[in-house]
Amino acid sequence: MRTFQKKPQWLKITLRTNEKFADVKSTLRENRLYTVCEEARCPNINECWGHGTATIMILGDVCTRGCRFCAVKSGNPKGWVDPNEPMNVAKAISKLNLRYIVLTMVDRDDLPDGGASHVAKTIFNIKTVRPDVKVEALVGDFQGNKNSIETVVNSPLDVFAHNVETVRRLTPTVRDRRASYELSLFVLEYAKRLRPDIYTKSSIMVGLGETDEEVIQTFKDLRDVGVDIITIGQYLQPTPKHLPVVEYVHPDKFLWYKMEALKLGFKEVFSGPLVRSSYRADKVFFKAAHKVKL
Repeated sequence: MRTFQKKPQWLKITLRTNEKFADVKSTLRENRLYTVCEEARCPNINECWGHGTATIMILGDVCTRGCRFCAVKSGNPKGWVDPNEPMNVAKAISKLNLRYIVLTMVDRDDLPDGGASHVAKTIFNIKTVRPDVKVEALVGDFQGNKNSIETVVNSPLDVFAHNVETVRRLTPTVRDRRASYELSLFVLEYAKRLRPDIYTKSSIMVGLGETDEEVIQTFKDLRDVGVDIITIGQYLQPTPKHLPVVEYVHPDKFLWYKMEALKLGFKEVFSGPLVRSSYRADKVFFKAAHKVKL
């Protein structure tokens, strides 16, 4: 059985809550909604919610894939979808003082469109009740289905996000066999081609045995397909059954990654041991938007 490595001091953090945290949690529960922030026990939850950002997971909590880094349940939802979810999300957003929403999803290979129409409907509902709220859609690869990608991209979203997760060499080991490095690049490239006016975003985990050269090559590959924003974080083993951590990357290396990524022309880069794909997504977006205006 795999065991956990002892975490270095820079990864130890105390999870604190405040009134804002309780307000967000209560409103989400009233509308039967859950967040990745809670499900993943994210250490940044109080900071993000306190700054007006939340990541809501839609389309259930059972993923049709089984990536070896992810603690989300795997199985077959058998086509189940909550038809009231898009409106429930919008109702929750209308009550909360949030300025940025990340909609994320489990992979739904059991649905004809991979859940794309449900994602788009949720975005439309949010923008109807709160047109001022910025919406980021963090979606799967939809098996490369162009119609599904188009459905999401042509909704009134502000950021289209899809995570490449790891370097090319490690993809078969880290991700589900139905996912691929090339497919992720295609999804991001196609989204940017459809809507050059929106931001595209991706994320990579380190500490899985990748080399510095492979990480930089991943940055280059993402820039080549027009990705605007990238986040870089430390992989943390969720349970002993998941892939072990090969290395706890030092904060200084994360700073170096950020500098190298910025040299390649990304509009914004968030890099650090505790950074996750939706960490302070509001700050990342508004900083990127400000740079474009300059």
